[in-house]
Amino acid sequence: MKNRVPYCLLFIAYCLLSNSCNSCNNSSNTGNKKFFRYNQSSGIASLDPAFSKDQSTIWSCNQLYNSLVQLDDNLNTQPSIAKSWEISEDGKTYTFRLRSDVKFHDNECFEGGKGRPVNANDVVCSFKRIMDKKLASPGAWIFNNNVDSVEPFKALDDSTFQLKLLRPFRPMLGIITMQYCSVIPEEAIKKYGADFRAHPVGTGPFMFKNWKEGTALILVKNENYFERDEQGNALPYLDGIKISFIDNKKTEYLSFKQKELDFINSIDASYIDEVLDEDGSMKAELKDKFNLLKTPYLNTEYLGFLVSGGDDNPYLNKKLRQAINYGFDRREMLKYLRNGVGKPAESGFTPFGLPSFDADKVKGYTYDVEKAKTLLKESGFDKTNKLVLYTNETYKEYALFITKQLEQIGLSMRVEISQPSILREWMSQGKVQFFRGSWLADYPDAENYFAVFYSKNGAPPNYTRFSNKQFDALYEKALIENDDAKRFVLFHEMEKILIEEAPVVPLYYDEVLRFSQKNIEGLTANGLNLLNLKRVRIK
Repeated sequence: MKNRVPYCLLFIAYCLLSNSCNSCNNSSNTGNKKFFRYNQSSGIASLDPAFSKDQSTIWSCNQLYNSLVQLDDNLNTQPSIAKSWEISEDGKTYTFRLRSDVKFHDNECFEGGKGRPVNANDVVCSFKRIMDKKLASPGAWIFNNNVDSVEPFKALDDSTFQLKLLRPFRPMLGIITMQYCSVIPEEAIKKYGADFRAHPVGTGPFMFKNWKEGTALILVKNENYFERDEQGNALPYLDGIKISFIDNKKTEYLSFKQKELDFINSIDASYIDEVLDEDGSMKAELKDKFNLLKTPYLNTEYLGFLVSGGDDNPYLNKKLRQAINYGFDRREMLKYLRNGVGKPAESGFTPFGLPSFDADKVKGYTYDVEKAKTLLKESGFDKTNKLVLYTNETYKEYALFITKQLEQIGLSMRVEISQPSILREWMSQGKVQFFRGSWLADYPDAENYFAVFYSKNGAPPNYTRFSNKQFDALYEKALIENDDAKRFVLFHEMEKILIEEAPVVPLYYDEVLRFSQKNIEGLTANGLNLLNLKRVRIK
């Protein structure tokens, strides 16, 4: 149900909350109130963490809720509601010890309107809710077929929560950091039902205040938040957050230039030449005006081959696939089409930014015209046949760049543009043999990427229908190995198989670009592009 509070009342509320609003004053620092302003051009569909499947919802939920554990900027798992945890020797039982000072936000769902302390049963209810088929949470996959079928979640006492798995699954701890696993109170679900989406109650550093859908969302500081900084100061530092919903990325950038926003995540492609040099650094004349923060983003852009089917599929020919991998210049592509943003994917499929990434141990494909020509000749492929590469409008220029360079090794190619949803459907059905794809990590573990090629997985994620017994055996071994050093060895072996068999053409490893005003301090970034605002200050 939509929030039906009249806009004029919301407008007054915004001004009272922060002593300013964008309509009243462009400053985010007026009087004693400091509100951080950012925009979500795609809007926000829900503030219920069970539906946090896209960036806009994940970002807002990350301010409102906590899970048992959280990620730091280096993607290491750190305590949150849980102060400590143990994993059994067989890798199937996780026992979490909860903090005693974590409280839910004050809300009418509680007796007297005062938030109560979190207990282990809240975790049980929150996790069970994700798996509830009636709710139809898009996050149900994180537990389905992974957790014990009899009693997966158990409160041993008020401060001890236990999670049981069907089998060892090393990435589970990272999965629990996802916003799907946010802890919420059962009282709020009973009171608000489906409208919990617009009446969020969590434990996070900020609390819900107002939401005029399509116009603005206001969050305010949680004065009872449990985390403190290294000097013992209470977090968060900000008084609140204002989220606007300008749906035009060009207008968003102009609003940022006019200091009506404190931060933007990337910029519209039409302005990239105005802001960035060819090497991906900020233009010299802008360095005194804005901050630029760049960090690896756990996203690999690639081209995929369908490696199953009948004799009419030319991509069953491994040497043809290898020739295409060698036949174009990834570095030049990034320089001219992305102003140097990102890194050429020359070390396999998993992106830099993952702890297991090692460019010295994993050597992928680089630009080598002569090697590409040799492989193409050895493949026996009839070069009079025209190949078709399927992509969407957003990546059209990349496809044209690649196909143009592949002409130099003797391949004739045509680019076919399709709607993203239609192309994904065709990929799932195996109707396209050569296609553009991307893989963005859900959690910071390389297993998330290798699952794309595990033969027992359907499409998605295994759009290429890749099947290799040696790869599968290594993948299954990595799932149960608890020693990271040993897991990384297994990961590197899997990468080498993928490079040799070439079911995909890795294009580039993405980067997060964050622009902020000069008076913003403490804004960081990580490989999952999470937005953490509890340590941000406005000077």
